[in-house]
Amino acid sequence: MQYITSENNSLIKEIKSLKIKKYRDQKKLYFIEGFKFVEEALSSDEKVNSIIISDIMGKNEKVLELIQKAKQKEFNMNIQLVSDNILRQLSDTEAPQGIIALVKMKDYNLEDITKIESKNNLFIILDAIQDPGNMGTIIRTADAAGFNAVFAAKGCVDFYNPKVLRATMGSIFHIPVIYCDEVSNTINHLKSKGIKIYASHLSSSENYYNLSVSQNIAFIIGNEANGISNQTASFADVLVKIPMPGKAESLNASIAAGILIYETVRQRNILTSREYFPS
Repeated sequence: MQYITSENNSLIKEIKSLKIKKYRDQKKLYFIEGFKFVEEALSSDEKVNSIIISDIMGKNEKVLELIQKAKQKEFNMNIQLVSDNILRQLSDTEAPQGIIALVKMKDYNLEDITKIESKNNLFIILDAIQDPGNMGTIIRTADAAGFNAVFAAKGCVDFYNPKVLRATMGSIFHIPVIYCDEVSNTINHLKSKGIKIYASHLSSSENYYNLSVSQNIAFIIGNEANGISNQTASFADVLVKIPMPGKAESLNASIAAGILIYETVRQRNILTSREYFPS
């Protein structure tokens, strides 16, 4: 491994630039940090371009095992040792774990994502979600529930924002995340595939637990402060609400998403139980 001590090294400059969305988009790269996160990337089918390790962690047994795992990948991977001071400059966390990796963004085709002929096409559409923690938690929850993809309309926080990535806890590697240049085009495409669009909306009189979510569906989740825009809500087949008998005016966006996502799990588990254990 080459030992980097200069802040002017081209790789170091590249990683620093990836803290800015414009450069992530230009280079189609993002960075992750932490042992478990990097290990998960290597265990998935992600294209890890580079691994950067602090000299303090260079002889750590687990890190050495990780390096051996990286070297077994079919593509060439750049593995570099850097001074601890430089790694701390690169890190986006207060307590760096001494390891960073550069990962290539995946390109997803909308047609490929929705071409499966089944009753298990499940999607989330995010409308102006701006909090990184909410975005990451929604991705993680959708992954846990077996959803097919998460779409983000204009105005959403970047999927590859470091805070979003940490909140996904590795789910960014398991579920497709796709930007919508025009959310109307995405919704119309989903509708053309027989996917019903539900939008979480406070003005609705239809409670979410009265819905049938056993077929192909997509949930629209709106902005933390303002909910779903009127324009986006107009594309939905049905507006639904989550009852709030208390005094709070609204729910956290990721909590609302989690309730709707797991209603599909609940209903589908009931259907599966009936299939295997008919009355």
